[in-house]
Amino acid sequence: MSTVMGTKENPWKLKTPPQTSEYEMYKDEKDGKAIIVCTVGKTVLHYDYRCVDDLYAMLKQHGDWMELGSADEQKPAKEGTVEAWGRSPENPVGGWYGLKKGFRGRFGMYVPPLMEELGLAEVEHNPRNNRIFFYPEM
Repeated sequence: MSTVMGTKENPWKLKTPPQTSEYEMYKDEKDGKAIIVCTVGKTVLHYDYRCVDDLYAMLKQHGDWMELGSADEQKPAKEGTVEAWGRSPENPVGGWYGLKKGFRGRFGMYVPPLMEELGLAEVEHNPRNNRIFFYPEM
């Protein structure tokens, strides 16, 4: 078994920001593109892997805590949240970081804990209305 974290054999084991649900993520490739596979129960979501670097750069430019927000693809995202940014035509990919139609939302729920696991950001763990803050480069 691989000792490298973030592989299919050794995925990151994460919890949602409120610490109420567990899920796994790992880096993979699909159609020649680096992706993050996120498994929540029996649901499998895919995110463009570049979201990690892009989100870090956006948070650094933002320079303050940012509310996570979280919404299914069919629901609107609250403005000014990580969720809204993760689907905005103004972000670096020009839209959704989520790659599976019908399952492109919840970016603000599942990607920030990965950022925290990677040592790139701090995430609050309150029952609701959590925020994220980037860690400055050392």
